[in-house]
Amino acid sequence: MFSLCSIALDIRWQKWSLKSLHLQRYYDALFDQLKTPIALIPLVAIDLEMTGLNSKQDQIVSIAVVPIIDGQIQLNQAKQRLLRITGSVGQSATIHGLLDKDLDSALSLEEAIYWLLDEIQGKVIIAHHAPLDLSFIETAIEQVLHEKCKLFAIDTLQIERQRLLRQQDHIQQGELRLGSVRHRYNLPIYNAHNALIDALACAELFLAQLSQLGDKQKIKVIELLK
Repeated sequence: MFSLCSIALDIRWQKWSLKSLHLQRYYDALFDQLKTPIALIPLVAIDLEMTGLNSKQDQIVSIAVVPIIDGQIQLNQAKQRLLRITGSVGQSATIHGLLDKDLDSALSLEEAIYWLLDEIQGKVIIAHHAPLDLSFIETAIEQVLHEKCKLFAIDTLQIERQRLLRQQDHIQQGELRLGSVRHRYNLPIYNAHNALIDALACAELFLAQLSQLGDKQKIKVIELLK
């Protein structure tokens, strides 16, 4: 109960402490959604590809969003944006497949962040291993809006971690990777490290997890948010 109250207070504090109207509107909507059944809330699965794993040193090269409305994935509203970076993608190209020339006409960081804030407005974020993606977005928001903020998301990795730990004493390396988790839910194999495909994979996984969590008309947003 304390942790649930803490999340609500954290969200309210974020709203009070920030000057950006984009962020204030986002936190206002999120606060109002906390006690609403998850089935009634617009959701958005997100995924990022980066030049590395350190949000203070590395850069975002692509962001994808896949909305879920009324329990249905909205493929026609799924979007991906590429971002211009400073310098080269370097060896990270072997992971995400994006080359320097692919980013020549991409969005600036500022354009991408304002686009993303519009896309998540009024929706609850879902991500797999959410802390990593959120750390990059928070750093980017600080660079663009000059304000530090803390974002919140439903983390499909954490949902699976808790489920596995109810069944076994420990979790083996690799068991929580997106592809491994999807395999346990009998979801199809997708190529990894493409932001749009990974966001879709996360959206599908969350719906599969939700079907096993219980009555989605009774599960409130605040019970899943981290």
